[in-house]
Amino acid sequence: MTLFSALIALFIEQFLPLPADRWVDQPLRRFSLWLAGKFDDGQYKHGVVAWCLGIGVPILVVQGLYVFLWWAHPVLAALLGLFVLYLTMGFRQFSHFFTDLQLALQADELDRARSLLAQWTGRNADRMNASEMARVAIEQALVASHRHVFAPLFCFALLGPGGALLYRLSAAFNRHWKAPAALPGQEASRFGDFARRAFDLIDWLPIRLTATGFAVVGDFEDAIYCWRSQASHWPDITSGVLLSSGAGAMGISLGLPLHADLDVEDRPELGLGDPADVDHMQSTIGLVWRTLVLGLLVLALFWVASWVG
Repeated sequence: MTLFSALIALFIEQFLPLPADRWVDQPLRRFSLWLAGKFDDGQYKHGVVAWCLGIGVPILVVQGLYVFLWWAHPVLAALLGLFVLYLTMGFRQFSHFFTDLQLALQADELDRARSLLAQWTGRNADRMNASEMARVAIEQALVASHRHVFAPLFCFALLGPGGALLYRLSAAFNRHWKAPAALPGQEASRFGDFARRAFDLIDWLPIRLTATGFAVVGDFEDAIYCWRSQASHWPDITSGVLLSSGAGAMGISLGLPLHADLDVEDRPELGLGDPADVDHMQSTIGLVWRTLVLGLLVLALFWVASWVG
């Protein structure tokens, strides 16, 4: 059922893309902030309680309903799984930014490209040139493909609808429960510490599977070399695993200094080869799609093996 649910969800999304901001991102943000408003007093233990309630109750409801529907009729359970996967997974939740940015850069519309990049990533792009914007867009696309496609699909295949929901909710809590900067003489809030640790643990295996997929469908030797030698140099080692593998698989360099705000942001180099530019954005799309096909083939092999068994 997992394979067919994934194929149908991807097919539907191509022709009926979900307005993710309205139906996914905003409700998750409101839910995260509501929980924080009820429990956030800066203490670590209350962050644990809020996370467990916010994650546990929805998953128990969805998984319980899934088991009941499976007992009633497997087709009904498959429809529930398809609905959850449609909400939690999808290229169109980020691809329109990447496509519009690529078209703007190809047309040399730099001001429009800067506006799109700032809207997508939330960072100031006023001083970035075309090559820098292309590098940031490729980095963002690699991470977004993992967050919105590969990780939810893996969690769904492993744990069912509750797995995909677990990943999306934990990612939302990690994103929205970031502690504000502490004022002088005040202790920093630890409310969101558990959410960050929990998400790092949940994402540990999925992100390495995605990085492995990039390596398999690209330049395997360079991808593994960059992963082993460069990932730890990136400020966020988790994203560093993904970006170093993707850059090595495509034979390009990501990272590198950027013109940010009024200064130059010094970033380590990831990958091998020439710095990524606009021409490499199409290669990024190819890498992501080949990785998705690889993942679906693996699911198909497991499905065939289960039937043979």
